[in-house]
Amino acid sequence: MNYQIGVADYGMDVWYGGNLNLEQRLLLLKSCGIGGIEWLKAADMAEAVQNAALFHRMGMDFASCNMSSPELTMKCACAFGKEYVWITTPARRTVPFETYCRQANAFVEAAAYYGLKAALHNHLGTRVESQQELDDFMAAVPGAALLLDTAHLHAAGGDCIGTIRKYHDRLAAVHFKDYFLKDESIGLDRWPERLRFCELGGGNAGMDFAPIVRELRDHNYNKWILIEHDTHLREPEIDLKKSADILKDLFGIRQ
Repeated sequence: MNYQIGVADYGMDVWYGGNLNLEQRLLLLKSCGIGGIEWLKAADMAEAVQNAALFHRMGMDFASCNMSSPELTMKCACAFGKEYVWITTPARRTVPFETYCRQANAFVEAAAYYGLKAALHNHLGTRVESQQELDDFMAAVPGAALLLDTAHLHAAGGDCIGTIRKYHDRLAAVHFKDYFLKDESIGLDRWPERLRFCELGGGNAGMDFAPIVRELRDHNYNKWILIEHDTHLREPEIDLKKSADILKDLFGIRQ
């Protein structure tokens, strides 16, 4: 399998105060043995082309795009030959589930116009948080792909292995991170106070990544493996390299 390890670099933005220089960020990630970033971001199509050229000149890649509007995101992802975009319809917990699914179905249809899959990203604090909500969504929006966040699902009491087994043919990408429980007495409605996400091996919640990877490999998963550390307590490259090395070992990726 030709696995590609990338970074969903939200945590880096938090640490540095934003992506201040794309080339510097790519150089840092490349030094950690990481092959790219989940999203190409740009102010407009012209900057997107410039940024895409930078990625490829440096031997790096990106999994998808995140632009100023859903349609521009789809156009860029299509133009650059990408497979999926995130479903970005309003996903607050207060949105009625039926409304969310109706709008997600419309998003899926719009993405298909550009030859793209539209992927649900399960996330604490959003309309699809729990295992039951994920299953209900996947049934109600049959054209949707799944961008599985293993730690968010585990933290919500979900079944990562069962989810991969059930939806392996609908996976667009997988997010890997660990999490540290700060105060278990606090509910998921205040999840940032309950826990913080962190590097693989830095958590205390009993996440076991080996069987998750084994399940992916059993189903011949060969898409993006995306590291995401929402919170860094030290220079990000230390945590990112640690997580990348763990995942390379688990997936059998030769250095």
